[in-house]
Amino acid sequence: MDAKSSPFLTRLDAVAAETETLLNQLLGAKPIDGELARPARLIEAMRYSSLGGGKRFRPFLVAESAALFGVPRQRALMAGAALECVHCYSLVHDDLPAMDNDELRRGQPTAHRKFDEATAILAGDSLLTFAFDILAREETHPDAAVRIALVLALARASGVGGMAGGQMLDLAAEGRFGVQKHGETDVKMLQAMKTGALLRFGCEAGGILASAKPHERQALERYGSAVGEAFQIADDLLDIEGDAATVGKQTGKDAAAGKATVVAVLGMEKSKARLAALVKDASTALAPFGAAAGVLQAAARFVAERKA
Repeated sequence: MDAKSSPFLTRLDAVAAETETLLNQLLGAKPIDGELARPARLIEAMRYSSLGGGKRFRPFLVAESAALFGVPRQRALMAGAALECVHCYSLVHDDLPAMDNDELRRGQPTAHRKFDEATAILAGDSLLTFAFDILAREETHPDAAVRIALVLALARASGVGGMAGGQMLDLAAEGRFGVQKHGETDVKMLQAMKTGALLRFGCEAGGILASAKPHERQALERYGSAVGEAFQIADDLLDIEGDAATVGKQTGKDAAAGKATVVAVLGMEKSKARLAALVKDASTALAPFGAAAGVLQAAARFVAERKA
């Protein structure tokens, strides 16, 4: 099945629409039990940063990995919405002047440009915290042990040993704290943490929701690791070859900033070969699920072929 074929895109679009609807409901203006108030400007910034854009690829991975086991759709969507909140928070903070200092995100002004830096920081903080609020709800799963497992896995993927730690390694690789040498192994670790960890969680979450067997969860983890690495290589290639209008953000910034990327270490030709190998690895990892994993196989190809 071609990555651009109708079944894949239909399901990707369906998850995106359902996630948008759910986030719109979850991020309403009215306080819920346990909240004293929802400041209007903060909610507006949170909604601006999380609604109306993006492919919702991470929630898609949750929904499709959960579908392998027949997990009720609403549970998968809740876990996917939590993951998307973490992802959107990371974009808000990554765009800040202290980090990447970007002015465009998805073709629109970044949160700190639309509002102000303080509001953007608080919006990011609130989206991160809200993710765990979502995971802790009974609507996500009636079994408290499953909810705890989801919270633990997302915390590990998001924090010092995952995305946040990867961002620190990325800043260090830019030479912000002194001269920093980085080889292929260093770059792979950096990117596995910064980008790969959340994508891997998206794949693992379906198995957690289903209380899947160890070998099934391991297969999803292997798939997620391959997709995570492929996603970042494709992103690095887009920064070099992509068009800013299509990508939705400024291109060429990584090379200008001296960022540590696989492309910078391996070069274009070897990076593209590595990308093709990762797509094959991702497909092989899904063998235990047979034909049921066809859409996830197409997702790996989509990651490698995307133009935005």
